[in-house]
Amino acid sequence: MLKLRLSRGGTKKRPVYKVVVADSRFARDGRFIEKVGFFNPLLPKDKKERVGLEAERIKYWLGQGAKPTTRVARILGENELMPMPVNGNNPNKAIPKKERNKKEGDKTEAPKADAAPAAEAPKAEAPKADAAPAAEVPKAEAPKAEKK
Repeated sequence: MLKLRLSRGGTKKRPVYKVVVADSRFARDGRFIEKVGFFNPLLPKDKKERVGLEAERIKYWLGQGAKPTTRVARILGENELMPMPVNGNNPNKAIPKKERNKKEGDKTEAPKADAAPAAEAPKAEAPKADAAPAAEVPKAEAPKAEKK
């Protein structure tokens, strides 16, 4: 399967990426079919040198069935080469860690309060469950008695 993805270059803590078309079985920084652009995340978003794409070649490979990774899809969406992908919904990511821990503490306390009514409900169902096997047991015993 063909993928449009980023191939990492640059030095330690100074990444520079190539946008490449590669078979999904190849290594991230390994063999690729064609380089179709670059991405430098260290530059500010308003700089022209941050992203460079060959629009015609990208459209060609998308037409051939190449699937972009999530990051490449965002880059292509920002450059209007394809529709902007829908963001994943992770509401906990927007909450600061201290507040998130407080909410998790509230969640652990809330089920304890809800556990009491929930515990009563299975007790009400338990006699029904006991009654059903009791009804089945005589049926099972009756054929055995007939065989003797």
